[in-house]
Amino acid sequence: MKLLKQKFKLINRKINTKNGTGITFVPFFLAAMLLLCVTSVAQIQPAKQKDKLIQLSGLVVEGDSLKGVPFTSIVIQKSGRGTVTDYFGFYTLIVEPGDVIEFVNLGYKEAQYIVPDTLTSKHYDNIQIIHRDTFTLKEVNVYPWPSKEDFKADFLKRNIANSDLDRAKQNLAAEEMRELIKGVSMDAYGNYRYAMQQQYNKMYYMGQYPPNNLLNPLAWAQFIKALKAGKLKIQ
Repeated sequence: MKLLKQKFKLINRKINTKNGTGITFVPFFLAAMLLLCVTSVAQIQPAKQKDKLIQLSGLVVEGDSLKGVPFTSIVIQKSGRGTVTDYFGFYTLIVEPGDVIEFVNLGYKEAQYIVPDTLTSKHYDNIQIIHRDTFTLKEVNVYPWPSKEDFKADFLKRNIANSDLDRAKQNLAAEEMRELIKGVSMDAYGNYRYAMQQQYNKMYYMGQYPPNNLLNPLAWAQFIKALKAGKLKIQ
């Protein structure tokens, strides 16, 4: 810049001594020189900016177990750019010195990391520890009635037993138990006994015909009794 100023002074003196056109030539010369300086600075600036970029790679781990935390959001606070960790908690991101990196994951406390501005390498590794966060929710009471008035009306309609014996008899009513048993399938023990009984009957009459109850008077008596009781119905 000093050499440019000296050359500019010499040219200005020569022009002023020869004729009076120096007044109009100087502003034009200054504009040209400024344009050249701005162009050179604009060309050098991206190169310097590229030299400052750093590839930041690392792991996001849990503070208690040191296991990788998957799907953690990593955001650069200044630019809003970011990435997400993989299943093992690994991530990689292009940053600049001095950037503030935020680590956010549901169920964990937010953490920040500031990229040092003294790094000389273009690659830098980092292990970020995040800790679990506990959420305390308000107590919620669930009732089967939408309002107190509905509860009062339902309570007054109920016929509450007077003693434990009355309640036990009501819960163990024979007819209700029969209806409940109809809809209950056999358990593992019942299925085992049924299968063993079928196998036993098959082995008992093995090599001969099973008895025919067509001429059995006891079977006929049971059939007539069931018919009179209405247990046999055509479906």
